[in-house]
Amino acid sequence: MSKKKKKNKNHSFAKAIPPIIAILLILIIGGVYGYSMVKEHFAYSHERMDLNEYYGLSSPDEVAVIIGDEIQDFKAKYIDGYCYFDIDTVRSRFNQRFYLDEGEGLIIYVEPLTITTVHISEPGYSIDGASQSTPYVPALYDGDTLFLACDFVQMYTNYEYHYYEDPKRMQVYTDWSPRDIASIKKDTQIRYRGGNKSDVLTDVAEGDTVYILDTMEEWSGVRTQDGIIGYVENKRLDNYDTETPIPFTSYEEPEFTSISLDEKVNLTWHSIAGPAGNDTLWEFMANAHDVNVVSPTWFGLADNQGGLSDYGSVSYVQSLHEKGIQVWGLVSNFVSIDIDTYTILSSTTTRRTLINNLMGVAAAYDLDGINIDFEGLTPECGVHFIQFIRELSVECRKAQVILSVDNYVPIGNTDFYNRAEQGVYADYVIIMGYDEHYAGSVEAGSVASIGYVTRGLENTISEVDPAKVINGIPFYTRIWDTSGAEVSSQAVDMVTAANYIADHNIATEWDETTCQNYGEYTSDGVLHQVWLEDADSIKVKLSVMDAHNIAGVASWRIGMETPDIWDVIADYLHG
Repeated sequence: MSKKKKKNKNHSFAKAIPPIIAILLILIIGGVYGYSMVKEHFAYSHERMDLNEYYGLSSPDEVAVIIGDEIQDFKAKYIDGYCYFDIDTVRSRFNQRFYLDEGEGLIIYVEPLTITTVHISEPGYSIDGASQSTPYVPALYDGDTLFLACDFVQMYTNYEYHYYEDPKRMQVYTDWSPRDIASIKKDTQIRYRGGNKSDVLTDVAEGDTVYILDTMEEWSGVRTQDGIIGYVENKRLDNYDTETPIPFTSYEEPEFTSISLDEKVNLTWHSIAGPAGNDTLWEFMANAHDVNVVSPTWFGLADNQGGLSDYGSVSYVQSLHEKGIQVWGLVSNFVSIDIDTYTILSSTTTRRTLINNLMGVAAAYDLDGINIDFEGLTPECGVHFIQFIRELSVECRKAQVILSVDNYVPIGNTDFYNRAEQGVYADYVIIMGYDEHYAGSVEAGSVASIGYVTRGLENTISEVDPAKVINGIPFYTRIWDTSGAEVSSQAVDMVTAANYIADHNIATEWDETTCQNYGEYTSDGVLHQVWLEDADSIKVKLSVMDAHNIAGVASWRIGMETPDIWDVIADYLHG
């Protein structure tokens, strides 16, 4: 009986062994699997990203560009052992002053007293005709795109760059502000994203310096010294610090000296339609006082080869000089309808012919200044116009002739006149602060409301040093006639406008919106309106100009004013 019981007990134990083994096997397998899962979770990926793909390089001659801590969406080119930027990138990102003359195959760069010229696809360059050699071609075409050698651009622009291979890339610095840095305390990798499963970009060694871009809980965004931007574990970083780089100053920014009057400018334009117009000077000047500059409309573009029409007079200049008054000869581009300003200014040869002619008349008549009044330009002409101003400024600076440029009120599409660049190269930037409403306007209105004048001043001095800004005021008024949808007007001088008010018994009242005396009447269904330019309106304009502390006032044109205007201007000039 007892043996049977023992046998049953052993039999029960034997029956229990397989489940135990199964459980143990499950536990072992689960443990191994869990261990492998944990190991997999914490293991570091060894997959490497293709750096050509990382930088977006699609051809062997492309060079990735990293400016500061950002990979750029444009590429440089590697040509014959040198890096090149396309000209649009140069002008938009580094230096706008590299001028392209496609017709004559030239690149031109203007400094205060010198002009550098490059013949595209030829080695070397010249400064004022003196040849300079380079081991590279400064400007060349790749397909239809013009490229400038980075080393040549660097001769005129303060930026620093370092070139690296495999893949081709250049690290560029244009800013030398303090940078956060750290050192690598153990050999590791820079990864594309923060996380040990992210692809490897590059290896870094113990002691390498990296720039810290941002810091997260376990990873930091960094940039290596050779321009690779990614992430590294915080535990691999040490010796956090701030580095203040030494600015790259291989190019010393030149000083653009200017000539200026030692008092506020009081310029008045003298309109001359021909040689006989010179004889009206002293008749018009009879009531004027405190004028220190007269600008006669003597010169105009006469042909498309840079020729000038010329109504100048030596005795005219001498008579003004005897009174201590300067003469700034005006040159316009609207003397003849056959003139194509774009054709003249877009050709370096023609542009320089025009400049030589201008400097010739400046010397012949002993002019103190040249006043450029080029109106109606197209946006396409803007880059050539400002190059003309740059090149003319060199000759004016050498000859000590004042250069002033007339501009529309900067409202609407006139940014291509590039007032900011005018403010660098020219001595004075003049706002023609009138023609808010003009002969072709579809509605009647003020020639120069105070809001219009104020916006013109504020927009200009946001780009140009106020010490170089002159605001032009109108000596004329427009009389408006509106009949249904038909609007017409005539420009009249101040005396004629006052007589018109008196002859038609018009009761005027001060309009706070325009800061002008306004009057109207209706006759035979026609609405007649006038916003007067008079001593009251001019006084308000001058007070706004005084508040903005600009260089002075100009007036269009002498002979259209009433005598009391000069007293108002004198009050502005002398406080």
